[in-house]
Amino acid sequence: MAFKTVTENRKARHEYHIIETFEAGLALTGTEVKSLRIGRANLQDSYARVESGELLLYNMHISPYDQGNRFNHEPKRPRKLLMHKYEILRLLGKTREKGLALVPLKVYFKNGLAKVELALAKGKKIYDRREDIAERDAKREMDRAVKERYRV
Repeated sequence: MAFKTVTENRKARHEYHIIETFEAGLALTGTEVKSLRIGRANLQDSYARVESGELLLYNMHISPYDQGNRFNHEPKRPRKLLMHKYEILRLLGKTREKGLALVPLKVYFKNGLAKVELALAKGKKIYDRREDIAERDAKREMDRAVKERYRV
């Protein structure tokens, strides 16, 4: 299958413990699709929420299309995410019960359709983030040491 990643939310993996990921379709207007195809989107500070049985994505910024004239879209409008009803209800239960958040990880095209990779996530505490940074540094140091050892 052909995937063309449009944008990624790099901060999400730093700020949240990712528990489970889901794929959802993205309902867009014409100029939004054209802007996405040229890679003009941003997932920073965006989140998803279940409201009245629908899954909506908030704060995702898709820049207006340059040749869009008066038919251009609003950059930060709430966008509907497309999933099966039972999946939406399951996500609603998990977000209410356990205090988890729905965070978009990336937007991509799959077989010509815009998709969002959503994560069911739990926020990290400051000490968790520091722990991750320390682990990453330790791994980097070990890799360097191994490389130096076999270099001789």
